[in-house]
Amino acid sequence: MIITEPKTEIEFEQYYNLRWKILRQPWNQPRGSEKDEKEEESIHIMVVHNNKVIGCGRGHFNSPIEAQIRYMAVEEGSQGKGVGTKILNALEKKLIEKGAKTFILNARENVVTFYQKHNYKIIGKGHILFDVIEHFKMGKEI
Repeated sequence: MIITEPKTEIEFEQYYNLRWKILRQPWNQPRGSEKDEKEEESIHIMVVHNNKVIGCGRGHFNSPIEAQIRYMAVEEGSQGKGVGTKILNALEKKLIEKGAKTFILNARENVVTFYQKHNYKIIGKGHILFDVIEHFKMGKEI
């Protein structure tokens, strides 16, 4: 497994395709819905195995010290094998290097325990995405 940042147009295409496939396609969301206005200012991490992107995630700053983790996605056949941990650790490391002191994220209900294993705590209920996916706001202090 290679942990890297997408750099080329092809790498970004594969990166965004996985985000859409895991986080948007199952709810019939259009391509493009996997992106937002913070893409250019964000840190992007992907995990590549056998020349295929199997995991991805993004981090950006909400303030000089608060970073937010978003769009974490792992290919279904690769879940439970440490890929998400590698992405999260790489994002946190890069964000800490840039000054992050706290992290926040909105976790889907089915991955709350994953983040709890990485010392994130539930702060409160979050939004409900697509009228069906409950989220919990979580945070972590450095």
